[in-house]
Amino acid sequence: MAVEMTGLTPLLEVFDMPAAIQFYRDILGFEIVASSPEVEGPEGRYFHWAWLRGGGAELMLNTAYDTGERPPERDPARWARHAHTTLYIGCPDPDAAYRYLRSRGIEVDPPAIAPYGMKQLSLRDPEGYGLCFQAQA
Repeated sequence: MAVEMTGLTPLLEVFDMPAAIQFYRDILGFEIVASSPEVEGPEGRYFHWAWLRGGGAELMLNTAYDTGERPPERDPARWARHAHTTLYIGCPDPDAAYRYLRSRGIEVDPPAIAPYGMKQLSLRDPEGYGLCFQAQA
C-alpha cells in the first residue's frame, strides 16, 4: 500500500514577513491558521513563522533571518533562487482572479492557455516566488 496523503503545505522562506502576510492575507485572502509568537526587533513587530490557509490551499512562511540579524537589503543570490519556485494553485475562474488582482493594484498579465490545456494566471509574490492560478481550459 502506498503512503496515504491528504494535502501538501509548502514552506517558503521570506525576507519581509509583514509584506508577505499583507500580500497573502490582505490581497489573496488567506487566513492565518497559526503563527509563532510575535517578536519586536529592529525590523519592527512580526512573527517568524505562519501557517496560512485559503480555500483548499495551505502555505507556511518562515523568516530567513532571526530577530536583529536581517540585513538592510535582500541578498541578490538568495532572491534569485526564489524564481525557481512556483506554486500552482487550483482556481475555478482565472479571469475573475485577474480582474480582482488588478482591482487591488497588482500588476499581472491576463490569463493564458498553456499548451497542455490549463488556463493560467501567473504572477510573483513580494518575495519573488511564482504563483500560478489555474483551471482546465
